[in-house]
Amino acid sequence: MSATPRVREEWARRVEAEYTSAAITQHLTLWLLQIGASPDLVRDGLRIVEDELSHAELSHAVLVAAGGAMTSPVARERLALARHADRPLELDVLWAGLRVFCLGETVAVPLFSALRKGCTVPPARAALDRVLRDEVRHRDFGWTLVGWLLETGAPALRAHAAAWLPSMLAALRAQYAAPDADPTPVTAGEVAWGLLDAAAYREILERTFAREYRPRFAALGLSIG
Repeated sequence: MSATPRVREEWARRVEAEYTSAAITQHLTLWLLQIGASPDLVRDGLRIVEDELSHAELSHAVLVAAGGAMTSPVARERLALARHADRPLELDVLWAGLRVFCLGETVAVPLFSALRKGCTVPPARAALDRVLRDEVRHRDFGWTLVGWLLETGAPALRAHAAAWLPSMLAALRAQYAAPDADPTPVTAGEVAWGLLDAAAYREILERTFAREYRPRFAALGLSIG
């Protein structure tokens, strides 16, 4: 099945996103070693790095099958987490755990499930099959990490989490409601390549707020309203 320019643009974006996730998780895993996290948690982080590299390779195979190619390298400044020297490393670990995993990887599970549902082009379906399987474990890693930090860390960690969450959640909603998103409905052919309308992304995010974020944060003693 022939691919549209939007299919090629989307899968190029996914290659970059998965590669970036690998680099960020590698950086976070180094921090876990530095703060004395359990070997199991460190190994889980390293496994996620390998997953994300595989996702990038699979996404690139889809891009090539769609007749596309990566035209520029990922910006190096995006391939690392920011370290704030004026605060304990545990706070930077908490920030990344919340934003990247508790928020990002949690909404990724229903999102990739929806992308996979209508996908029939073989390389795209193979990529989404693998990504969806792995995202469940990535989501669980984030909640385990943040739960451990809040349970064993200083009380200030919980206060910072409560202070950060409103702006993190607002930024996530703004990202999914981006005004520059293509308003043109995706075609049946694009759905077959694993694409969704922008409206579907927003609907999935709102369901995730109700079904995942609120109860999971409540279990950690954090309210998001």
